[in-house]
Amino acid sequence: MVLALESKLLAFSLPGTDGNTYSPDQYRQARALGVVFTCNHCPYAKAWEDRLIQLQRDFGKSGVQLLLISSNDPAKIPDDSFENMKRRSKEKAYPFPYLFDESQEVARAYGATRTPEIFLFDADRVLRYHGAPDDNFEDPAAVTQHYARDAIEALIAGRRPEPTDTKPVGCTIKWK
Repeated sequence: MVLALESKLLAFSLPGTDGNTYSPDQYRQARALGVVFTCNHCPYAKAWEDRLIQLQRDFGKSGVQLLLISSNDPAKIPDDSFENMKRRSKEKAYPFPYLFDESQEVARAYGATRTPEIFLFDADRVLRYHGAPDDNFEDPAAVTQHYARDAIEALIAGRRPEPTDTKPVGCTIKWK
């Protein structure tokens, strides 16, 4: 079952591709915190990847932090191994931590099922938006609904995002 809107953030501590370990507690001052389940191989995740990078670049100075998590089983999808995650984050110069949920416990706790799938929390770490980055993974120029961007802007302005929940679109998480 997916984490319900208005639930509190679930704590975790995961290794990052840069050799550090990360937890949401490190970002207590963030005005919004996005926990984004993604991976290397999924065509949907790849299609939205540059837009997620741009979100972090656009809103990082405003106190927004995204944490990307890959929970896929690398035995099933070798492209999603921790070594390949390290390569991907360097190639794309990720402006956010890319974390490996090897046990899949974090994905299960959040009820994540797709890549990418966004859980966006406000400054009090209450879930205010869940779902897809926007309404068109195939063509950035054809996007008419910027769900994640609009939700971040609403949170920064102290407003409730609308919509608060959209259907995540993407590959299924590859469970062990």
